[in-house]
Order: sequence, then C-alpha cells, then structure tokens
Amino acid sequence: MYLGRVVGSVWCTVKNPVMTGCRMLVVQPLTPELRNTGKQLICTDCTGAGAGELVYWVRGKEAGFPFHPDELPVDTTVVGIVDEVHVSRPEAHPPAKPPAPQHRKSSRKS
Repeated sequence: MYLGRVVGSVWCTVKNPVMTGCRMLVVQPLTPELRNTGKQLICTDCTGAGAGELVYWVRGKEAGFPFHPDELPVDTTVVGIVDEVHVSRPEAHPPAKPPAPQHRKSSRKS
C-alpha cells in the first residue's frame, strides 16, 4: 500500500460499461513523511475520499479486489482514508570505517 493525497477528480463521459458509477481521483503519491514523490496518478475510489484527504492506495491486481464480484479494468485504487501518520525513523549511524588494505604475499617465484 502507498500513501497519497487526493488533489482532484476525473470525469469521463465515455468509459468501460462496468465502470459506470465508479469514481476516479487524481492522487499525488507521498513519502511516509508526507512529502510529494513521483507523478500524480488516477485511482478508482471505493472509500468516498474527497479533495485534500490523505489516503492509501494499492496497485496491480489488488486494485480490483474492492469491487468484487465485478472485474473492473483498473490498476490503482484508493482503499482507505488515513486519519493519522506516525513515523519513527532510527537515527542514522555514521558510515562504517573501510577495512584497512591487506598486503598479500605473492605466490609467484622469481
């Protein structure tokens, strides 16, 4: 699952008949720290999310699962509305010291 923010919606006058009544949203993918990452994408919506809401979305085959038994031709779907995000990252450790160069004895005989 991925985090995103709803930034708009899509209206289609012509679409696959099985998608009649299916909402589509423009979503901006976000990092766990809620910074924009990647390009905006179009997601179907099974939650009723609105503009400005923080959501989580899935991609791939799982994107069609919320609409079962219908099989929608979708590859991204908003599956939840996020209330809060708590991120705890471990402190970065200083880079390890590189190992000292080892001197090899030559196995060649002169």
